[in-house]
Amino acid sequence: MFATPAFAQTAGAAAGGGPQEMLIQFLPLVGLVVLFYFLMIRPQQRRMKLHQAMITNLKRNDTVVLNSGVIGKVVRVEDKEVGLEIAQGVTVKVVKGMISEVRVRGEPAPANDSKA
Repeated sequence: MFATPAFAQTAGAAAGGGPQEMLIQFLPLVGLVVLFYFLMIRPQQRRMKLHQAMITNLKRNDTVVLNSGVIGKVVRVEDKEVGLEIAQGVTVKVVKGMISEVRVRGEPAPANDSKA
């Protein structure tokens, strides 16, 4: 009623464009998914594998840092938990997943004695 014959012909041709136009429409979406995988998912999987390897290699007398920032020495290693000495004579049980860092024994301590 309100459409001219030329407009109707253009709309009909655009709707029946075929699979090439559909592919062109979905190509940016596929590109975003691939980009999201390489920028977000893959690095997170790599970090998880490194953290899991660090926790499985945990042994007695290692110095560890917890997610909360508490530093302690491992005195007992169990399946899912670790006995951690945070002060002389004070031992707490910690879930292994809460360990964020294992410090190397020979790592030099930062100098806090700056004399300026």
